Amino acid sequence: MDMVKVLHGRGELEFSIPRRNLVGVFESSINRIAVPGDGEVVVRSALASPIGGVGLSELATKARKIVLIASDHTRPVPSKQIVPAMLEEIRRGNPEAEITILIATGMHRRTTRGELIEKFGEEIVSREKIVVHDARDEGSMAYLGILPSGGELWINKLAVEADLLVAEGFIEPHFFAGFSGGRKSVLPGIAGYRTVLANHCGEFIRSPSSRTGVLEGNPIHKDMVWAAGAAKLAFVINVVINSSKRVMGAFAGEPFETHARGCEYLKKLCRIQVPICDIVITSNGGYPLDQNVYQAVKGMTAAEACVRDGGVIVMSAECEQGHGGESFFKLLSECKSHQELYTKLGAVPQAETEADQWEAQILARILSRNRVIIVGPKCDGGMLEAMGLMHVATAEEAMRTAFSLVGEDGRVAVLPDGVSLIVEGVSR
Repeated sequence: MDMVKVLHGRGELEFSIPRRNLVGVFESSINRIAVPGDGEVVVRSALASPIGGVGLSELATKARKIVLIASDHTRPVPSKQIVPAMLEEIRRGNPEAEITILIATGMHRRTTRGELIEKFGEEIVSREKIVVHDARDEGSMAYLGILPSGGELWINKLAVEADLLVAEGFIEPHFFAGFSGGRKSVLPGIAGYRTVLANHCGEFIRSPSSRTGVLEGNPIHKDMVWAAGAAKLAFVINVVINSSKRVMGAFAGEPFETHARGCEYLKKLCRIQVPICDIVITSNGGYPLDQNVYQAVKGMTAAEACVRDGGVIVMSAECEQGHGGESFFKLLSECKSHQELYTKLGAVPQAETEADQWEAQILARILSRNRVIIVGPKCDGGMLEAMGLMHVATAEEAMRTAFSLVGEDGRVAVLPDGVSLIVEGVSR
C-alpha cells in the first residue's frame, strides 16, 4: 500500500492506495521549489521594482481618494503580508491620502469582521476604512458602459470616484477565467450583480476556451480585461503561493503586463500531463477554498480533465458550510438529469442568466460523465446526495466505494491540490 496525503480543511486526509493501482501523485512543481524567503520581503521587493516603471508611491502623489481592492474571505491571499506594504507605499507618496480598502466579494456573502481580522490583522481592521462590496446593492453602483459581450458594466461607486484604483490578489489557475488575479479584482470582484451574471452566462461557460489556464480566445477573460480598463485600474500586486500558502513570487506594477507575467510564471510550474485514469483523487487546496460545495467544483475540474468517462472523482473537501448557494443547490437538486441541466443552462440567453447557474452548469457537466464522491466527516450527506453527489466520512470508505464502482483493477491518479494545477489528460 502507498499512503498519500491530500489537503483537507486546515489539515490533510491520508489515502491508502494499492501500489498496483496507483499511477502517480501529480503536483505543481511550485511545491518542489525552495521558498524564496519571508513573504513580506518578496512583496516589498516587487513593489520596489514595479513592472512598467511607475511605483505605487509615485502614483499616489497626486491622488486624494485612493481605493485599494482586496480579496475576500474565500481566497487564501496572504493579505497580512501585502496590504501593510501597499499602505506604506501609498502614504510614502501621499501621507494625506484618503484610503478605502474595498473587499472584493463578487457574488459571495459579506465578509464578517472576524474574517477581516483573520485576513488583515486587528490593527488594520481597527485603523483603516474598510468597505465590504455588495453586488446586489444597486444604489452603490456606477455605470461604465457596455462590455464586449454586450452586458452592462456596473461597478462599485467608490472605485469609480477614486483618483487612484489599485488592487492586491493572487494568481492561480481558474476553472473558467483561465487564471485568477489582475483584472478579476474588478470583474467580478467589485462588479454589480447584473454585470457578473452577464459575464458568467451559459454561452461563455460552454465555450471550450473558458477553461483552466486558457486566456487567449476566452470570452470571460475578454470582458474582465475591458472592465478593468474602464475602471482605470492603475496598479496591482499579485502573488503566487504554494500549497502551504507560502509566497513563491510577487508581481507588481501596471495591471495587464503584471498579470500576464505572473500567469506565464505560474503556467510553467502548474501545467502537467496526467494519464487518463479510472479514479482521480483531488482536493480544493484545503481551507478556505473547501468550505462549501460551490467552491469545491474548482478542484473537481482538475480531476475532470484526467478521469475517463464513467470514472470516479474522489473530492477531499470539508464543505462544513454546506452547498454555498441556494440557487446552485436548487438547480442541481431539482434537475431530471445532469446532462439535461447542462444543456439547458448552456442555452440560457445572456440577459436571463441567474445567480450561480455557472457553477451548476459546470458541476452538471462533470456529473453527466462521472460519479463524484465527497469525502469529509463534516459534510451534510443528505444535501450532497440531493445534488447527485456521493458522500463518505473517511478516506478508507471513499476508496472502497470508488473501487466498487470501477472494479478492483481501477487505475488511480492523485492530485493533492487540484486548484493549483493545469491538467492535460493523456492516453496511456
